[in-house]
Amino acid sequence: MLRSRLLSARASRSQDERVAAGGALARHGAPAWTGLTTVAAYAAFGTEPPTRPLLDALTDAGVRVLLPIVDGDDVDWGGYEGWDRLVPHGRLGLLEPAGTRLGPAALRAVDVIVVPALAVDRAGHRLGRGAGHYDRALAATAVPRVAVVYDDEVLDTIPSEAHDVLMGDALCPSGFVPLGGG
Repeated sequence: MLRSRLLSARASRSQDERVAAGGALARHGAPAWTGLTTVAAYAAFGTEPPTRPLLDALTDAGVRVLLPIVDGDDVDWGGYEGWDRLVPHGRLGLLEPAGTRLGPAALRAVDVIVVPALAVDRAGHRLGRGAGHYDRALAATAVPRVAVVYDDEVLDTIPSEAHDVLMGDALCPSGFVPLGGG
């Protein structure tokens, strides 16, 4: 029920609000991560907070950006070479790199992982779409994790399960929000 409510709220946001959110995410995230070597992120789709401006700002600053490639239950990683070089993949048509696959172990060599979420709570629990791809991929690494959400999607508490991987921060259009997930 919470997922439905959050998805409905996202769908009600205007295009102008989404565009502004994407620019704000880049203004906060890019300066924080410009000195890093590699950032794992994702290509937002639909009503998610737009990540394209952030991805482009990071690559323009010389940061290597990896994006997920979902194959069934597994997540592989590939290099981001520009939004126009992404291809739709899978039943949802998620945009993914078309180039060389780097393997799941590539995630262990990144400096920070930027993770999609429908909501996070102050303890660091993340509500995803329910498939568990990120929880499985993130379980094998201790790399700092940052969930991307709209400001009103940082909640006091959300339902969680033992296998859920905690987030250390949320990146919102208003900036970073420290979470209890370390």
